Amino acid sequence: VQLVESGGGLVQPGGSLRLSCQASGFAFSRYAMSWYRQAPGNERELVAGISSAGGSSNYANSVKGRFTISRENAKNTVYLQMNNLKPEDTAVYYCHNRVGGRNYWGQGTQVTVSS
Repeated sequence: VQLVESGGGLVQPGGSLRLSCQASGFAFSRYAMSWYRQAPGNERELVAGISSAGGSSNYANSVKGRFTISRENAKNTVYLQMNNLKPEDTAVYYCHNRVGGRNYWGQGTQVTVSS
């Protein structure tokens, strides 16, 4: 299993970013996927999750209405569209899934929201 995130960067408050996670090494369309984030000094927290077919999703209260998780099973890719970004969204964002009872993580992509 390999998860590779991309799309992070520096953005001003109120701006947008779209993160991508390219997955390989497993039957992507059969598994739910998630995005987590970890800010300095904080525990890693769930940001959003999406079902295997993409029909259902869930979000942390702090990002509801601003972030949207989606996936393209034909491309083995999951996305996180982040709008109206706030300084408190600054963190390293990780793609995650659980296959065969084991957790897998990408290397993370840094998102910094600052003026």
